[in-house]
Amino acid sequence: MPWTVMPSFETHEQAREEFAWDLPDEFNPAVDFLQKQDNPDRIALEQAYPDGRRESYSYRDLDRRSDRLARGLADLGIEAGDRVGVVVPQKPQNPITHLANWKLGAVSIPLTVLFGEDALRYRLDDAGASAVVVDPSVREEIDAVRDDCPALEHVVEIETDDPAGDVRAFEDVLAGEDGDDVGFEPYDATPDTHTAIMYTSGSTGPPKGVLHSHALWLGRAAAAYNYFDQGLGPDATVWTPADWAWGAALGGTLFATWHHGGTIVGYPARGFDADDAFSLLEEYDVTQSFMPPTALRMLMDVDDPTDEYDLAVETFAAAGEPMTPEIVEWVETAFADVAVNEFYGQTELNLAVGNSSTWFETQPGSMGKPLPGYDLAILDPEAADAGDVERLDAGETGEIALRPYDRSVFFDEYWNMPAKTAAKRVGDWFLTGDLAERDEDGYVWFKSRKDDVIITAGYRVGPMEVEEAILEHPAVAQAGVVGVPDETRGEIIKAFVEPTEAPRETDDLRAEIRDLVRDNLAEYEYPREIEFVDELPQTTTGKIRRLELRERENE
Repeated sequence: MPWTVMPSFETHEQAREEFAWDLPDEFNPAVDFLQKQDNPDRIALEQAYPDGRRESYSYRDLDRRSDRLARGLADLGIEAGDRVGVVVPQKPQNPITHLANWKLGAVSIPLTVLFGEDALRYRLDDAGASAVVVDPSVREEIDAVRDDCPALEHVVEIETDDPAGDVRAFEDVLAGEDGDDVGFEPYDATPDTHTAIMYTSGSTGPPKGVLHSHALWLGRAAAAYNYFDQGLGPDATVWTPADWAWGAALGGTLFATWHHGGTIVGYPARGFDADDAFSLLEEYDVTQSFMPPTALRMLMDVDDPTDEYDLAVETFAAAGEPMTPEIVEWVETAFADVAVNEFYGQTELNLAVGNSSTWFETQPGSMGKPLPGYDLAILDPEAADAGDVERLDAGETGEIALRPYDRSVFFDEYWNMPAKTAAKRVGDWFLTGDLAERDEDGYVWFKSRKDDVIITAGYRVGPMEVEEAILEHPAVAQAGVVGVPDETRGEIIKAFVEPTEAPRETDDLRAEIRDLVRDNLAEYEYPREIEFVDELPQTTTGKIRRLELRERENE
């Protein structure tokens, strides 16, 4: 079996020198998370709901339930290598489906319930999903796109007794009865067995499917152990408000916690409320929390939280967007002996840079230093584009490049995109598309994206996908989308819209455009600002010049 507890290193230098991946020859994450525990009756999942319901699941419960689902999916014809979508929020059926997939040898497609019809249609069709497990909140969208996904044979809906049509109820798919030990021989997997296709937005094309193997989860577990200040283990209780569809929440929080034998808290909220968050932290004695910077800024609105709530938090970990110095200062002022550690990674490249207050002093605004298991270089962007590795000196701004000690912990390929896969690498280095500089002490300081991807409240949004959604409105002739600075969300999405004719009621048209994007893409992808223009700047080939739009915004 692979390691359960990471070795504790006293210094960053020691960790960098002595850490080795030592991946096992055989590895199935469902077996690792559920079947290696010394006490399988220990609570793995504390499930809370906004209506006040509470449930608890032991490691044994999750093992048996995922066995039952694996056998039920096998009876439907799902086999090793098949792709199965998971469109479920923070509810038990989300991880149970992933675990069942891996017991079968199937590949998971994590998807958020925030997606609309266009976003779901593209991803399910592109991945060739054979089945999808869905929350009732997205049933209508799934019904609308199903005919456009020819490989999609089975839709399984949770929390329903009468799903109607040829959709199956989740409980009906489970083999055996509740509490039965039906037994299921897990797929004979290795760290290089395909595990998931995760979609990431791009700036110049459709979303890219990032194909990972099982080693992904070991990479996330190792990183989480470090950015949670070596505080993961059987005594840890962990919660994040981030959607379990995203890599840092799914792998770097949920499955990392189970790999190390701790307890995860689930709560399917639609939106973030600071008082609800503090109440959950208190109720479950949460010790470690992955809290995106936008959520931390919203927590700052609560006065004297330690007077109002009895908290057990030891570490806040943050990622997805740059963390501003005032967040670090607030945590230091508002809490006693609570660390706040930023970490950085990509859907493709795992979580490879971070702060760890047990190793070195946190520099507010800094991304931290490379975590054990990875090398980091700042490369000349033009040379990298030409396929050359030209490392820059401290203080010079360039592109972040990462090199893993073991290739398996990074992605395998972009699904059906060999050219983009090749462009991600220069020699042994993987390019991030993020610009930064490294100081004389080894700290990395983020500067900007190299491309046009917008980072809003931790979500990465490709402007082209938003522009295409806006263009579906009959009153829109052209659209250009950029990110503009925002104190709470880091960036917000702004759309410059060229209407087909002068709109009579601009507020009405703005509302229609926002609703259109929300319905077709995702709730977080709609433009919060819309400016109508007579003409958009274009290149000679007719492409929107987003750089000019950003410069216009900054004038």
